[in-house]
This record gives sequence, structure tokens and C-alpha cells, in this order.
Amino acid sequence: MITTSVKRLPAENGVSGWEAISKRSFPVRSLEGSVTADWLIIGAGFAGLSAARRFLQLRPDDKIVVLDASEVGKGTSGRNSGFMIDVPHNLSSSEYSSGGLDATRLEMAQNRAAIAFAKEAADEYGMSSETFDPAGKINAAATARGMKLNISFGQSLKGAGEKHSFLDASEMRKLTGSDYYLGGLYTPGAVLIQPADYVRELAVGLSRKIDIFEGSPVTALTRDKGTWTAISTRGRVTAPKVILGVNGHIDDFGHFRRRLMHIFAYASMTAPFSAEDYGRKVSGRDRWALLPADAMGATVRKITSAGQSRIVIRTKYTYETTIKVSDHRMAKMAKEHRNSLDVRFPGLKDIPFEYSWAGRLCLSRNHVPAFGEIEEGLYSACCENGLGTVKSTLAGMMAAELATGTSSQQLEQYMDHAAPSRLPPEPFAWLGINSVIRLQELRAGREG
Repeated sequence: MITTSVKRLPAENGVSGWEAISKRSFPVRSLEGSVTADWLIIGAGFAGLSAARRFLQLRPDDKIVVLDASEVGKGTSGRNSGFMIDVPHNLSSSEYSSGGLDATRLEMAQNRAAIAFAKEAADEYGMSSETFDPAGKINAAATARGMKLNISFGQSLKGAGEKHSFLDASEMRKLTGSDYYLGGLYTPGAVLIQPADYVRELAVGLSRKIDIFEGSPVTALTRDKGTWTAISTRGRVTAPKVILGVNGHIDDFGHFRRRLMHIFAYASMTAPFSAEDYGRKVSGRDRWALLPADAMGATVRKITSAGQSRIVIRTKYTYETTIKVSDHRMAKMAKEHRNSLDVRFPGLKDIPFEYSWAGRLCLSRNHVPAFGEIEEGLYSACCENGLGTVKSTLAGMMAAELATGTSSQQLEQYMDHAAPSRLPPEPFAWLGINSVIRLQELRAGREG
């Protein structure tokens, strides 16, 4: 018998604004007693729910069980910026990069396959445009360096035959109501999502045919005579095959230790304000979304519903070996967000932040996923390298195909990567990675 004890469970750092304004339409159902399944998925985020949906496509008559330590939408899946990006960018390098043309085209094809998979789910489950909006994205530049990065990125896109267009300062002002930006680069293939709503509506759709148990943390995982058993606080699930869709928590299950970087990204959301009173002159059109020309800058989104608008800003990162950050750190980051918002939108200085939170990203040094069959019948669909919405969706899809023995060119291409590189020992990793982050943020300057 093999037994792995899980000593650390996911933690929530602050209240995600996305989750707070999301309307949950289904009751929390927790695991109680013993359950037997054909497939067990641990983690009800993008990876886990995508794996469940792919299982339904491949094995519609099998029993599928999903366990989540928290509630759907409260974890990392409800704490991102809400972009499903097709055109690749590399968060770990701090600059958007197309890399080798063949590798770029493959990555874009993989990202688009994930987006198409998500769109099918959005269509089937009747998600609104506020939840799933194929509006594209804009890389916004606030500095001369940012403009150069956008020009370089545009040249790479042109070389790859990708549609794109440039926006000047006047066009950016009409869009956002702000004089802060010098220009932007638009690409049409990205989707804007309300991340908490997306995963919750996906869960509702899937729950018609599968069992999703929330508030059911896995505290131990055992294997005996070819069967896996996940032990939770008030029950257990037994299945021959298990998929771990737990992102960076995979190392808490004893796998990929000292190979994954846990980066906290910090965000804040304003209180609602009148779309009419603070309209085009102050904050532009009702809905827009900006990624920074320098990837270490600020991601900014405006959302509007029923005549009320909010702005969400995400900027600042830290590398941590813990799963909780201090109240002092959270307050400091919220202050940084206030400064970033005020210089962009001085007309919103009297609008307070209602929510501030942190989300835990998982990166590898060599920018590869933690994916594959890691023990007999145990599969990892983890480490999204800063693009959790699409990369985790794809990993879940591919894990289901791998576990069912489904052969596809897409799976073969996806598995063609090295293992995550080993990190330096602590405290050298902490000092080195945080030093690099600080230098990159300083270089980003007004982009942040």
C-alpha cells in the first residue's frame, strides 16, 4: 500500500471580487461516507472541470466524481484577471515573446483548442456575454519602452500571419477615458470571462451528469492493489484512476517538489459606480480590458452590469514558500493598486476598493507543465505558467485523453516537453526569484 498525506490545504488570501459579485445558483454539496467511481478528479477549477467534461465526451456512461477543498469559484480559478489568451506570452521572461515560429504556432493552436473547448461549454450551458465574451484583447502601452515592445510584438504577429491592429493615444482615450496610455495593440482571438461565474456555470452544467463535492479536502491519497482511495474529512472516494487538477498544490501531494515556483499575483476591485455619472469622460466605454505591454505591468478591466461599473486592477507579484500572505502584505499591495488606479483615472479617486485579494500562480523555470502519469493510475494536470484559464483547460482535456488511452496528435504534441527544472535550494530561490521580480517591476515603470 502507498499512502501520501496532504499536510497543507489551499488557503484564500482576501476575498476575490469576481467571486463576491458572482451569483451562485446551486447548493454546496460535501462528501459524506464512501463513494466508488470510475474516475476521480481532485480540484474543481479550470483543469479539473475541463477533465470532467472531456471524460463525459469520451466515457459518457462512467461515474465521475470531483472533489474540491473549498467552493467552486473561491479558489485560484476565481482569482485571475479573466483572460483566455490565444496569442502566447511568457510571464516568466517579463516580455511578450513569439519565440520560434513553429513553437509559437503550436502554442497558439493549443490555446485555441482550449478556447474552442470552453466556448462549446459556454454555448451548451447558456453562458451570457458578461461571463464569456470573445472580444479580443489589447496590450496597452504607457511608456516609450512599452510602445517598442508592442511594435516588436506586432512584427512577430505579422511574421506568423496573425491578425492585429494598433491603437493610438486618441483611440485608447476614447476606449478607456484615460490620458495615461500612449497606444495599444489589439488581437482578436482572446476571450474575456468573469472567471468565478465561468467555473460555477461550468460546474452547474456538469453536475447534471457527475458528482461534484465541495468543502471536501483530500487529506490523504492511498493506492492498494491497483485502486486509489482519496480520504477526506467526512468520507472517501475509491477509483482506479485519479487526476490531480490542483495546480501548484501538486507538490503538497508529494510530486514535483522543488521544481515549481509559487507566485502570488495581487488584485483589487472597486466598489460599484454609476456608469452614467462616471461614464465616457472618466472611465470610457462600459466594458474594456487591457493587458500590459510589459508583462510585469498592470492588467486593468472595466465591467458594467445593470448601469453599475467596476474597475479591476492586477499588478505586483511575490514568490512565496507559504500558502498564506500577511495582512500587512495585502494592505501594502492594495495601496499600490490605489496609486496605479489613481494615476490612470484621477476622476475615480473618490471610488474606494471594495475587494482586494491574492491568487497563487504556478510557474516552472523552463516554462513547461507538470503533466503526465506520475504514478500508475495517477495523473497530473498542473502548473499553468501564468495562463491558467487556457493552459489549465488544455491540461484537463489532455489528462482525460491520456487516462482513457485516447490517441490524438494534440496529446502527442502536448506531451512533447521536458520535466520541470529543479529550483535552487532555499533561501537562495526566495532571494533570487523575488529580486528578479523586483527588477522587472522597476523596469516596467509606468506600465505597472
